[in-house]
Amino acid sequence: MLQEPTLEKLYAMRLGAMAAAWEEQARSSNTHDLGFDERFAMLVDAEHLARENRRLKRLLRDADFRISEASIEGVRASAERGLPAAQLRQLGTGKWIVEHLNVLITGATGVGKSFLGCALGQLACRNGHKVAYRRLPRLFEEVTLAKAEGTYGKLLGRLAKVEVLILDDLGLGKLREAQRHDLLEVLEDRYGDRSTIVTSQLPLKRWHEWVGDPTLADAILDRLVHNAYKLELKGPSQRKEKAIS
Repeated sequence: MLQEPTLEKLYAMRLGAMAAAWEEQARSSNTHDLGFDERFAMLVDAEHLARENRRLKRLLRDADFRISEASIEGVRASAERGLPAAQLRQLGTGKWIVEHLNVLITGATGVGKSFLGCALGQLACRNGHKVAYRRLPRLFEEVTLAKAEGTYGKLLGRLAKVEVLILDDLGLGKLREAQRHDLLEVLEDRYGDRSTIVTSQLPLKRWHEWVGDPTLADAILDRLVHNAYKLELKGPSQRKEKAIS
């Protein structure tokens, strides 16, 4: 039997899905009447699908979303809520990622800002893009630690390389001087080359005031606002609705 040595070679070449599909073909009477090209195509499809699934799993793990179950299919479109169906469909194409556009999501607590941000991030992963999720207060802690350990440059380099960076909870607390400069560094490395998603309870018109320093505020907002989708979510807290239901 030539099958066993061939299977061993497939597994040795890390073509396990193809090997498993070949074994399944041998057991199934439904494939015996198919031609060589059709059966081989089925084997290649099995291996390709398995690799794509592994890649997606790795991308989702590395992104480390705050809401792991969020998906674009789970987002409820509503013009009254500030998210018209046409705009959600446009975001769902993922074209904003390849065009290096930002997405700025504002609204009160519980209206679904983080869910939408994570859903767009998950969409990016499904499209094969590298994504990183950070709550902005935790990012500043990470930056402080990196500076103490001498790895600040490496951290900035990693953040610059991800194709979609999600900065959740912008506007919590007051910015210190060093944090203003750190935020500008992160955004400067990404401007025009990568997409950034930002969520905030603060209305967009108050972001300049939150940054504090007028010059740095102008620079930070220039890199965020002018090439961005701007979504202001409205309505009652979805957390309260879920708790009542």
